[in-house]
Amino acid sequence: MTFRSLGEFLESLESRGDLVRVRAPVSRDLAITEVTQRVLRRDGPALLFENVPGATMPVVTNLFGSPRRIALGLGVSTVDEVAERIGALVKLRPPAGILGAVRDLPGTIETLSTLRSLAPKRVRSGPCQEVEESTVDLDRLPILKCWPHDAGRTVTFPVVITKDPETGEPHTGIYRLQQYGRDTLGMHFQVHRVGANNYRKWAARGEKMPVAAVIGADPATVFSGLAPVPEGVSNFVFAGFLRSEPVELVPARSVDLEIPAQAEIVLEGYVDPTERRVEGPFGDHTGYYSAPEEFPVFHVTRVTHRARPVYLTTVTGKPPTEDAVLGKAVERVFLPVIRLVLPEIVDMDLPLEGLFINVAVVSVKKTYPELPRKVMHALWGLGQMMFVRYLVVVDDDVNVHDLSEVLYRVGLQADPGRDFEISHGPVDQLSISNPVPNLGTKVGIDATRKRPEDGFPRAWPEEIRSDPAAAEQAERLLREDPVLARLFARTGS
Repeated sequence: MTFRSLGEFLESLESRGDLVRVRAPVSRDLAITEVTQRVLRRDGPALLFENVPGATMPVVTNLFGSPRRIALGLGVSTVDEVAERIGALVKLRPPAGILGAVRDLPGTIETLSTLRSLAPKRVRSGPCQEVEESTVDLDRLPILKCWPHDAGRTVTFPVVITKDPETGEPHTGIYRLQQYGRDTLGMHFQVHRVGANNYRKWAARGEKMPVAAVIGADPATVFSGLAPVPEGVSNFVFAGFLRSEPVELVPARSVDLEIPAQAEIVLEGYVDPTERRVEGPFGDHTGYYSAPEEFPVFHVTRVTHRARPVYLTTVTGKPPTEDAVLGKAVERVFLPVIRLVLPEIVDMDLPLEGLFINVAVVSVKKTYPELPRKVMHALWGLGQMMFVRYLVVVDDDVNVHDLSEVLYRVGLQADPGRDFEISHGPVDQLSISNPVPNLGTKVGIDATRKRPEDGFPRAWPEEIRSDPAAAEQAERLLREDPVLARLFARTGS
């Protein structure tokens, strides 16, 4: 199923019993956060707060706080289906000779034709511009204050649209926007993001950067905004690929940008490269407050929205949180892209306990000495994988999603003096342990089995394995013996 708007998705969730309307009054200052966090930790439904004092519209939270809702929003049963589609796409390669060209041409043409058909569709008008506010007053929006020591209310889930002034290529990203006043917001561009790079290009030209912030869009457009889409690939094209239908775009009213026609709320304006202001502190995904720091200022010059808009927001904090659940979905979806560059990788896990980007575990098919180190450095040079602080490499028969098994391999098979790789480079701007912001140390751990060709000086011991016949006999006994079968079922072993 393809969802063209947030409203269509909410209707589907409600029909499935996966959305609850909260009719009691709930404050946007701290209270919505507390309710949302408690519901998410119980794998509860999306929440539509219909009575937010001081606001003119309802608020929806926990929309993507469950893998099942992410999958539904992307029109699949599990996000692994999206990964399979991407895997088929990235397998496109130049054919081997004339016979290969003849063999592969039909599928290649069909795939390229499909991609062209998913390019954004330009329209003259859309629901996102049904109402244009006569004056800009951000206080009319139910912007949340999430945590007690936040510097103020913050738009936490906007799809921020910028463009490269040299190529005109648009980009979407999720960047938080702290409210300063009735028409100004802090633009939290982290220095490594594409949006920040666009900002630097506009600043080099001495020009104001046009910006549009979309609050509430169809699931694919929102997901594309937070996904590490490779530079040069349009986020809107990727969103069309995810939902198997082009995204409709309409010209913004006051800036030279295109915006999703089916959006709920659109803030239009500019960022002046000569102006910066302290943003934060803000309770972030680390579980700590981010340090106050100067960021650009977003001047909102126009607000348009649907006749009956819904305000989409999220809550960040120590996992489990919605952004952590989304991070796991991103991990699964983009594994085929990583494997295109590093085919020796079998699987990958970015555990929630590692805040999604600080810790990574990858399994590899080791075919030559020092391959784990090659994988470490390649991953540190690959997009947002540069932020990984602790990177563990295990053999291909290890389940990377079983942290007890991973720690067993690290503790037993990795020698700190031999198998640790120390590197230095960029780290997440919100990382707190590095003394210098944005720069830090990384550790790679080779927890694979060692062989003589690896230069290991002694024989690697044989690993204990069950006898197949004995294992089969045990399974049969535990299944058929009345007492043992009941015990086995009760313990869940």
